[in-house]
Amino acid sequence: MKFHINYLSIEKLKNECLIVGVFEDKKLPFSTKQLDEISQGYINKFIMSGELNGRINQSLLLYHVPYVFSERVLLIGCGKESEFDERNYRKVIFNSIKILKNTSATEAVCFLNDLYVKNRNMYWKIRVAVEVIDSALYDFSILKNEQKKENIVLHNMFFNIYKKSEMISGEVAIKHGFIINQGIKIAKDLANLPPNICTPSYLEIKSQNLVKKNNKKIIIEIIDEITLKNLGMNAYLYVGKGSKNKPCMSVIKYNGSYDKASKPIVLIGKGVTFDSGGISIKSSRSMDEMKYDMSGASVVYGLMHIVSQLKLPLNVVGILACCENMPGGNAYRPGDIVTTMSKKTVEILDTDAEGRLILCDVLTYVERFNPSIVIDIATLTGACVVALGHYVSGLFSNDDLLANDISLAGELTNDKVWRLPIFREYYSDLDSNFADIANIGCRSAGAITAACFLSNFTKKYIWAHIDIAGTSWKSGKEKGSTGRPILLLSQFLLNKSGLNLNN
Repeated sequence: MKFHINYLSIEKLKNECLIVGVFEDKKLPFSTKQLDEISQGYINKFIMSGELNGRINQSLLLYHVPYVFSERVLLIGCGKESEFDERNYRKVIFNSIKILKNTSATEAVCFLNDLYVKNRNMYWKIRVAVEVIDSALYDFSILKNEQKKENIVLHNMFFNIYKKSEMISGEVAIKHGFIINQGIKIAKDLANLPPNICTPSYLEIKSQNLVKKNNKKIIIEIIDEITLKNLGMNAYLYVGKGSKNKPCMSVIKYNGSYDKASKPIVLIGKGVTFDSGGISIKSSRSMDEMKYDMSGASVVYGLMHIVSQLKLPLNVVGILACCENMPGGNAYRPGDIVTTMSKKTVEILDTDAEGRLILCDVLTYVERFNPSIVIDIATLTGACVVALGHYVSGLFSNDDLLANDISLAGELTNDKVWRLPIFREYYSDLDSNFADIANIGCRSAGAITAACFLSNFTKKYIWAHIDIAGTSWKSGKEKGSTGRPILLLSQFLLNKSGLNLNN
């Protein structure tokens, strides 16, 4: 799909389809009014007759509207004008693509970006439209012998604007949205792959390919099993002991800052390519979805693509912390005690609480970069799903300013987080009679005690942890990766770069 900016009056447009909105109570937005006047009331006739009352999820596709040069006019219900907000804006864009997918149209002109959305400018509206359209067209069927029949013939989408002053911001919005969508697609494709293909070594190869595509800005270091052992990353290694697929860690370094001494932002992605739970084995129900336990790593990989393609003026280190958690004769056990890279000892009470064992060593490892900020992204706890469901990710941080910046990026992109506490009172739940710390607490506040566990290894820098267990994939008929929280973190990085054009 290619995206373009139009700066033409509606009566001069000749295209295969024009997309315009209709509000409830028979209210017509500016572009729809213009079309109605050109067609001498033809559009309003359908609205007055009740063919379309403007409710969200309603649509009406008209062919050969009188005195309109374009072949089709798609009317999309936008709900009540007084209630039209960011959420409804995304809905109407998505609904318009859903309709066009079932036509033979190869191009369309969208006027929905002309709708008023409170506190949101043209850059935001066009970028969100690009993101929603690409998401609506996403398909993962590369492993099917008989792939789905290609019914998506839409190749070009034009966004029409009426102010010449908005041309540049519109073009930037398309560029940003397109590149961010590339990163999301890459992350989704990786996460949707089966675990017999997407192994730790597969992600290592993908990381090396990223370097080949961006060799001027990116360098990579692969930390293999032997090096992990030499570094003292025993907790990380322990998780993979029961699997024939050996752990490895990809360290991807992007140097884009004009100040070469600038401290990097470090992004850590949990990359358990399959999580059986180990000896504390999971229920067989939906265990196939445990291939998504590497979603944090796929997100970081997608973000490193975005950062390099946008040429952000930042130094960023992305780490894919990959391994596989399997039962076996050599697997680690409940009751084992392991010495971490930090020299803290951990009593393992549950082998299904493996993500924090990997991350605690990586959080110690990244001290060598003298980071300005460290953010880890992980499908860490089922408890976070219980607490927050599937709509928002859990956020924990040792710094209020960082937490606020992440939350703001989430609000701008609708990839929301909700901050949970890591108060000192919770730390006692991790007390162990035999080691410095236990890897799980009691049954209550599981997402919080997991974050408390990680925070023990983050004393030397500003840190945030995003628990994406509830948001990184969907189940059921819509089963598949969501690519979250790439939208949030790409916006966060744009903000850090001074490239936020949303205001």
